[in-house]
Amino acid sequence: MAPIILDDHPFSISLFPFAEIRSVADIRVGILTIRQKWELATGQKIQTSAEAGISQLSPAENLVPANLVPSYEWIDAYQAGSANLESITDPGLVNILNFSWDIFRLNDWAIRQDFKAITNGRESAEIPSTVQVLNPGNIFIEPGARLNFCTLNASTGPIYIGKNAEIMEGSMIRGPFAICDNSVVKMGTRVYGATTVGPNSVVGGELKNVVIFGNSNKGHDGYLGDSVVGEWCNLGAGTSNSNLKNNAGEVKVWNMADQNWIAAGNKCGLLMGDYSRSAINTSFNTGSIIGICANIFGPGLVPKFVSSFSWGAHSTAKYSFDKAIEHISNWKKLKKQVLSKDEIQRLKHIFEALSDA
Repeated sequence: MAPIILDDHPFSISLFPFAEIRSVADIRVGILTIRQKWELATGQKIQTSAEAGISQLSPAENLVPANLVPSYEWIDAYQAGSANLESITDPGLVNILNFSWDIFRLNDWAIRQDFKAITNGRESAEIPSTVQVLNPGNIFIEPGARLNFCTLNASTGPIYIGKNAEIMEGSMIRGPFAICDNSVVKMGTRVYGATTVGPNSVVGGELKNVVIFGNSNKGHDGYLGDSVVGEWCNLGAGTSNSNLKNNAGEVKVWNMADQNWIAAGNKCGLLMGDYSRSAINTSFNTGSIIGICANIFGPGLVPKFVSSFSWGAHSTAKYSFDKAIEHISNWKKLKKQVLSKDEIQRLKHIFEALSDA
């Protein structure tokens, strides 16, 4: 069989802001990114169509839509030739990321899928005696993880704790839940399930049905629910979002592909792009979309759509590109990382496109 290639060309704008600086294949849903799921299942190094130099006009064998989120059962069937893209009908086997809010909607299912695949045939590290647990057989702890005097309820779904992750005292966690390598759950945090904390991140306060891609912080009190947060984001102390309208009605979310507000169901919180930040006590509206590299501050509720490189929530002012790069570099230093030339180039391309619009 020819190597599988994930086609990321047609889907990026409908998944704004999460496909602005990354391939759709590198969106995290569940414990792993879409690319990582394919690599774990196949043992192959997986390329995207852009990386393989394949254009939308040039056909290629084994070209799979990058926004397809497969079960491991379906990948096995696809490789064996007993499943194909034309016969996808069962959401228990394959799901599709059509819109950015589908990321948190699929997270419960995806965590369960990834948990089985990652832990298959492996033995968990021992659960410390100070940890209160329900259904310990549904908990997997990687080497180097630290947890004491917390509560893990895996009766509602699996709980995965990555390498060198830490869950501090007093935290209460319900599955399905995943904390990836080197991340921290701070003291007294409440997690209601279907939540993924990507690598090198910090969370605190109250979370429910949240996906944090990685390298981001929600380190203080405040509510985050039915939400997705990209990489290198920081939510200031007291930041909260609404995920349900006061009239319990349908939530409308700005869709970049249609340039219009479209229905996203009755629950949708914050969708924040990479490198964006909020000041202390920021209040995000139901169904808010924040572009990349936006610095959010100012009184009252944040508008439901804030474009990339915005300076302030209620202003038309734009972030100076040089200042944005300086500030991102500062945040990266806090996690002992460096802003690469490739990242700067991608950010500059987006900044210049906005300036020309």
